[in-house]
Amino acid sequence: MEKKMRLHVVDALRGFAIVSIMLLHNIEHFDFYFEPAGLPQWMQAVDGVIWDTMFFLFGGKSYAIFAFLFGLTFYIQSNNSHKRGKPFKARFVWRLLLLLGFGIINSAFYQGDILFIYALIGFFMIPFERLGNKWVLISAIILMLQPYELVQFVKGIQNPEMAMADPASWAYFGKMGEYISNGSFWDVVKGNLTNGKPAVLLWNWENGRFFQTLSLFLFGMLAGRKSIFDYSPGKQKFWRNTIIISMLSFVVLFYVQLNLGSWIESQAILRPSMTIEKSWANMAFMMVMVSGFVMLFHNRVFHRFLNVFSPLGCMSLSNYIMQSVIGAFIYYGFGLGLYQYTGASYSLIIGLTLAVFQGWFSSWWMNRHKRGPLETLWHKATWVGVKGK
Repeated sequence: MEKKMRLHVVDALRGFAIVSIMLLHNIEHFDFYFEPAGLPQWMQAVDGVIWDTMFFLFGGKSYAIFAFLFGLTFYIQSNNSHKRGKPFKARFVWRLLLLLGFGIINSAFYQGDILFIYALIGFFMIPFERLGNKWVLISAIILMLQPYELVQFVKGIQNPEMAMADPASWAYFGKMGEYISNGSFWDVVKGNLTNGKPAVLLWNWENGRFFQTLSLFLFGMLAGRKSIFDYSPGKQKFWRNTIIISMLSFVVLFYVQLNLGSWIESQAILRPSMTIEKSWANMAFMMVMVSGFVMLFHNRVFHRFLNVFSPLGCMSLSNYIMQSVIGAFIYYGFGLGLYQYTGASYSLIIGLTLAVFQGWFSSWWMNRHKRGPLETLWHKATWVGVKGK
């Protein structure tokens, strides 16, 4: 029963992350930032509130939940393989190569795809598989401290007047309009893969996401080792302490984030400082959301409501790629081109509608199948040649 509840809360949490990611993608027009002309002033004001609220709640946090759970899944699969006396590393490498393929397909529709990046960073998980908890924790903390940005921070301290070039990703993002707005479907595919993919990889590097993602993978793996999602009074106490500490940490970090620009004039010092600070703040708020979700999930009043996310989480790969395909058709020029007419308000309504549709479809599918459509394909390809899989 405990194992079942643990799996349900993880599925539900993953489903919650998928929905929140989709809502953000919609108000962003799936990475094509565009403000429609002619909207009444009151709607522009509402759009601004929705935009700020959605990014405050989910920007940099939903993906962090997804990364955290990726590490947890790595542990579960590794642990299960070792229990059966089967080696896991080679199979995991093959699984990551398959995920890389899914990421390339998804990138053809939506350049902001994270599957490709997760697959690349996932290879760095392998050396940690058999490492002790102490060293995994130390490594995760060091990575969350953003070592590259710390080096840049020291350089900034030594030379505060150093000129800072624009981030390299800007040049690539600036070309998006050429194919997203008026290009054909094949123009979008070509543009996303040849221009969009370098843009996203550079953006993730410039914003510290590579170090942060691997750190979250490792924290997720530790969460699996410590069985923190098992349902027990002791674990509930852990989650209560976590939400208190995380909330207090976030309040301090968010205050720093709001004021850092006025405290530091030098861009050479400010830019790495902001990258480091945002990583910590997002991590803190992510843990507020995770701990709050877990505690409410095991509350009788809220369990039924939060459990509706479980089918979405069971087929998160299918839902993630599905939203990219549908979103590209809705907003890009080769499809309905709604980027021209929808501000954050309308886009949020579209996103909520799609979330309800995906929730219904996921529930319908999972009542008839063991796994989602792409999850089934991924599973069968992962364990090809192994009987009983």
